[in-house]
Amino acid sequence: QVQLVESGGGLVQPGGSLRLSCAASGSIFTILRMGWYRQDPGKQRELVAAISSDGRTNYADSVKDRFTISGDNSKNTVYLQMNSLKPEDTATYYCKMSLIVRGTNNEYNEYYYWGQGTQVTVSS
Repeated sequence: QVQLVESGGGLVQPGGSLRLSCAASGSIFTILRMGWYRQDPGKQRELVAAISSDGRTNYADSVKDRFTISGDNSKNTVYLQMNSLKPEDTATYYCKMSLIVRGTNNEYNEYYYWGQGTQVTVSS
């Protein structure tokens, strides 16, 4: 079983910064891709940023030049550094990882997992 645990959300003033972390634990063989999504109530979950195993990144246009995604495969952890935060960044942020997981019979399969979500509120 694999679990993703997020941390780092909170309340911040416009222009401020936050750093989100998401750590995975369990029978992880390889991390293929890590990403951050966000969702407002009543809206669809949207991709914020993603990073693949070869280090390539992509960002939503709304966060380019303000947010930075990074990963530490040795710790099975993905980070999202958020700078110059705006009120419209307010949302629940979820991490997602695509993993190769080792099963109980030593089989290897690809799965994706979501974190539990962490609230980010940008307000004065």
